[in-house]
Amino acid sequence: MSSSSSSDKVRASHILIKHEGSRRKASWKDPEGRIISNTTRDSAVSQLKTLRDDIVSGKSKFEDVASRYSDCSSAKRGGDLGSFGRKQMQKPFEEATYALKVGEISDIVDTDSGVHIIKRTG
Repeated sequence: MSSSSSSDKVRASHILIKHEGSRRKASWKDPEGRIISNTTRDSAVSQLKTLRDDIVSGKSKFEDVASRYSDCSSAKRGGDLGSFGRKQMQKPFEEATYALKVGEISDIVDTDSGVHIIKRTG
């Protein structure tokens, strides 16, 4: 079976928090990058851990948190990235997503874009 077959694809949503080390220091929430440029990685991780705790405890829904806090444009879709196959995402993101079972939420994942939590949805 080729790697582009639909059976090898996953579907995921994520929440991205950008920080001073992110490759692109701007987002829909911060077009000038002022906040992102002044956010340390540790601060971004701390914020994301708090958001993850709220989701896992049932206090908040993943999609609602993504819509409000994610620095990715996928926020307008509740963090939904749609389906993707191998080699379509940054390696740490891909590996974390493929390691999850459907419905599971990852721990913090570091990429060049920033820090993420990922929910595998398919």
